[in-house]
Amino acid sequence: MTRILRGFASVLILISALAVAGASESHAEVVEYIIDPDHSQVMFKVKHMGISTVTGRFDDFEGTYGFDEEDLSKSNVETVIRTTSINTNKTKRDDHLKSPDFLDVEKNPTIIFKSKEIKNVNGEDFEIVGDLTINGVTKEVVLDAEYGGKATDPMGNERSAFTAETTIDRKDYGITWNKTLDAGGVVVGDDVKIVLEVEGIKKKG
Repeated sequence: MTRILRGFASVLILISALAVAGASESHAEVVEYIIDPDHSQVMFKVKHMGISTVTGRFDDFEGTYGFDEEDLSKSNVETVIRTTSINTNKTKRDDHLKSPDFLDVEKNPTIIFKSKEIKNVNGEDFEIVGDLTINGVTKEVVLDAEYGGKATDPMGNERSAFTAETTIDRKDYGITWNKTLDAGGVVVGDDVKIVLEVEGIKKKG
């Protein structure tokens, strides 16, 4: 009888251990981060006359993202970019980009991206599927992303980072201005490559 009781007790201990392990797995949480604009960049690249590339950026943006290392599908990201902050290091060109020919910043002061789905592709590579709103037009886009890891800064803040990029057709967003060259071709390319370098600080509390 003693041997049977001991065996029964061992089974109970094993069941309890498995239950605790299962509970710990189910308690995995999405960690929320605030995008740090001082260590993040929103950049874009567009062909000029089909032979060179103009690179620009937006200097004023904010956002948040939630990240679950164990289950990427629970992650999310949302950003707001202020169109008046466009910067290609050329004032005359920036003024034109802010005009109704392109971003029409008075009517459309922000560009918004909000994720709908996160898909793990391979290891630290993943896809961010979401809605991108530019010029008052919303289209679904897919960003190819890579998780950069996490670290603790000298102030004790947990930080994490990822990079992401996608290519859009600006005409899909009603941005159609162009000029035809005498020798053929156009001044501004239709494809716009968007590149994001994002670093976030873990929310406290």
